[in-house]
Amino acid sequence: MGSTRKRLEELTAGLSVPAHTPAATHGTVGQDAPVQSSALAPSVETRFPPAQVSGAVPRTGPGQMLAFRGQMHALDGELTDLRERLKDFEGASKTMRLDPKKIKPSRWANRHSTSFATAAFAGLKNDIEQAGGNVQPILVRPLEGQAGQYEIVFGHRRHRACLELGIQVLASIWADTMGDVELFMAMDRENREREDLSAYEQGMMYQRALEEGLFPSQRQLAERLGVTHTWVRKTIVVAQLPQAVVDCFRSPLEIQYRMAEAVAAALERDSRAVLRRAEKIRGQRLASAAVVNALVGSGPGRQEKIDLQVQGKNIGSCVRGKGGAFKINLLAGSTSDECLDTLVEALRAMRG
Repeated sequence: MGSTRKRLEELTAGLSVPAHTPAATHGTVGQDAPVQSSALAPSVETRFPPAQVSGAVPRTGPGQMLAFRGQMHALDGELTDLRERLKDFEGASKTMRLDPKKIKPSRWANRHSTSFATAAFAGLKNDIEQAGGNVQPILVRPLEGQAGQYEIVFGHRRHRACLELGIQVLASIWADTMGDVELFMAMDRENREREDLSAYEQGMMYQRALEEGLFPSQRQLAERLGVTHTWVRKTIVVAQLPQAVVDCFRSPLEIQYRMAEAVAAALERDSRAVLRRAEKIRGQRLASAAVVNALVGSGPGRQEKIDLQVQGKNIGSCVRGKGGAFKINLLAGSTSDECLDTLVEALRAMRG
């Protein structure tokens, strides 16, 4: 106690306090009048800033110092509380509304152009318009060396909807450095969690990453993304279908994994025959199942039968079953040269 008192005396040595002039009182005699701090503060010089306290202002140097010390303790408590509250936001991304014209699609954008002409996209666009903007933010990263410009990590459909509506898009801005591999992994993870990416779009996304050297092999791509090698192989099969085959479908978004595998197997057996069939049906806007059946000949597990006739007379039948094998049934007495010629023509028709 003695040392504290001595320090206070040393710190306040030489301080002058003006004579207190009582302020005019109002009301009942004997009541204390409030101290007017404006009359005291200008004439008192201390080593401490004026204490911001409620109630009467101390009239001595030690009193003001103690009041200031109390104020500092209170501020320290507030700072500690703010630090604790800020911990809840550690790792959070900055979210703000941006001009969609200043945001460009990712170089690995996996949305096919036809996906923006679907009923699903029209519904999403209508929801965003009714809400006055996208509720779920997209994720973007700043473009290096281009202030105020961004690249989409994921959320291409939401960005496209806001762009067409002419409104700002709500976006989370990735503050830390994000490389191309990290961007690709984040995009793929978000798409697989939403499960709204078509087989064709998924396959094209993986195929593009492999072609541009983002991953050296399908195996390493699968390992980095945390998916099976079988899954990657199935998606790549869709992406590697010839364009002539893809054009047979009303939209690439209709192509399913099992369809691609059936067509790919037919291409491996006889690619020229499949491509000839593709030329015949392209532009007919057949249902996807009908397209596959036409391309592979008969479709898996289904038999294609052609009646063999000569001058209107039935001489037998020719059936192609699983794997493209032919089975010919001829009626008794139908082995003339003319019948055999008809048989050859029928086989040619089934092959083409």
